[in-house]
Amino acid sequence: MTGTALYDIPGPHAHRRHRLYGLLASVAIAALIGWVIYLLVDTGQFAARKWTPFEYVGIQEMLLRGLANTLRAFGYAAVFSLVLGGLLAAGRLSDHRPLRWAATLVVEFFRAMPVLVMIFFVFVALKVQPLPALVTGLTLYNGSVLAEVFRTGVDSVERGQREAAYALGMHKTQVMTYVLVPQAVRAMLPTIISQLVVALKDTSLGFLITYEEFLHAGKLIAGNLDYGLPFIPVVMIISPVYIGMCMLLSWLATWVAKRQRRSLKTEAVEVAPAEPGTLLPGPAGHHHPPQ
Repeated sequence: MTGTALYDIPGPHAHRRHRLYGLLASVAIAALIGWVIYLLVDTGQFAARKWTPFEYVGIQEMLLRGLANTLRAFGYAAVFSLVLGGLLAAGRLSDHRPLRWAATLVVEFFRAMPVLVMIFFVFVALKVQPLPALVTGLTLYNGSVLAEVFRTGVDSVERGQREAAYALGMHKTQVMTYVLVPQAVRAMLPTIISQLVVALKDTSLGFLITYEEFLHAGKLIAGNLDYGLPFIPVVMIISPVYIGMCMLLSWLATWVAKRQRRSLKTEAVEVAPAEPGTLLPGPAGHHHPPQ
């Protein structure tokens, strides 16, 4: 049996042991799911009365309207966060010390500030409408986090790439635009998508400032006494939608990464076969006729 210093290939006994562990884990997970379902049935969460609200067109329209508002807030926050993150990252990478210090101060301040506090401050102190207040809070927090993602992504590019670009006579803007950022994007993409998922989930904080987003619509349904406070049914409806949107973002990141790998800019370029060229002047380049 072959192996390495770090890992030994499992033999027959190890395979049987691993199959046993997998079987026991599967049984434990199935038992846990069954116990949860039993509790839901025992407490009447699947009673027809609690699921009746979802049959009404008005309730369905309210949920769809809340979902649209959630996507609207997320769209604004995602775009503004990416722009703010890029600007702050450029400031942190600047050669000008005052600009670099100012960008660092802004990034560290808004990264440390709870996003809910920023949303409430903009909504209450500045008397801004719910949607702009929510988007502002999400933008300031996620933009400052993305600024660090962008900065570390650019710094992670091999130092020789930067030095080679400067040796070719490029100035800093060209080095960043054509050399460092394109190479850093692939490394940054998973983290960027993860932060956008955080922004998507944080849009649910909008219900605290009366913004009529998806969770706010669910809260109105869950608090309805006429249907026995259908809290669990609302959770079972809303949660898969949030999970689906987050999975869609992850799929989008995977698709973009694959598109980048297939891009013409990154594919190998065919080189034409070598052909006889013009002889250089000089003794070595003269063609002597045969004697």
